[in-house]
Parts: sequence; structure tokens; C-alpha cells
Amino acid sequence: MKNTLVTYYSHTGNNRFLARQIADNLEADIEEIKPVVNAQLLLLSGLGLGIKKLQKNPADYDRIIVCGPVWMGSFIYPLRNFMKKYQNQVKEWLFISCCGSSYKLKDDKYGHEMVFRKIRETFPEMNIQCRALPITMTMPDDQQEDPKAMMETRLTEENFKGLYLEKFNELMREIA
Repeated sequence: MKNTLVTYYSHTGNNRFLARQIADNLEADIEEIKPVVNAQLLLLSGLGLGIKKLQKNPADYDRIIVCGPVWMGSFIYPLRNFMKKYQNQVKEWLFISCCGSSYKLKDDKYGHEMVFRKIRETFPEMNIQCRALPITMTMPDDQQEDPKAMMETRLTEENFKGLYLEKFNELMREIA
């Protein structure tokens, strides 16, 4: 098994929950990416002031898994800064997002695939794979296209089941 560090930035707790599940499943170390200033407007604007120093050294790992949100089609600065800072110190990268954009809407203006393209364009030299586990998979069918319901849904032990758990397990088998 690869020496893996799972890192995450989470504003609502969804990506924190997902990162912990991944770290537990892979028996990996885990660390939170903390912006110097955690203001949502700054996160979206790209005018971030950097990230706080990590406890662990990413260069000590074979693989880094980054869990983070996709906000309105944006690759937010804490994630971008983290990857930029350590891009030459790690050979294998995986970006996983518990996001609001469904697989059906992945290529829309705010879809996760648009952010994944931005990541690949920003870091063309990195060996990076991107995967989405949309929060909408935990929601009833009649609420999956309701933006308000999607924004209020949180990934928890109670809804980490069904299709979401199935897709999570597929991803874990793929990267184990």
C-alpha cells in the first residue's frame, strides 16, 4: 500500500467527513488545509492570503489525496495554494470533491468537471487524477436539482450509504 497523506479543506464539513472516511479506509495520515483567512468571499475571489503551515511534510509521502469543494465552478485558493506549494515534492496526486454538481450536470458552467479541467490546466506537469462524489447522491430524487436543498445537505454517518457508499467503495478499490 502506498504511503498516503489525505488533506482537505472543508467549509461545511462535507469534505472533512469524506477525507476522514478515505483516511480510515486507506489507513492514511490526514491533515486539514487551513487558509490564513477563512472568508468565503476571499476563497471565491482567488485573492487568498495563503495557507497555514502543515504539521506533516507532504514530501514524506508517495501520494497526496486532496479533498475539497467545488464552489460555483471555482478552484478555490486554499486548494490551489496547497497544490502549488507542494507540486514538485509529491509524485502522485488525487483530487476528490464532495460537491454539489451531479454527474448529470458535471459539464455545466458550475460543474465539477469544469473545475477538474482548471486543475489539470493549472498543473499540467503534475500526475493528478480528479474524482467527484456529489452530495446529491445522498438526496431524494425529487430534491437533487434543488439548489437550496443541495446547499443544506451534509454528508453524515446517516446518509453515507446507498449509491454514495457504492461509489465511494468503487473509488477506494480503484485507488487502494
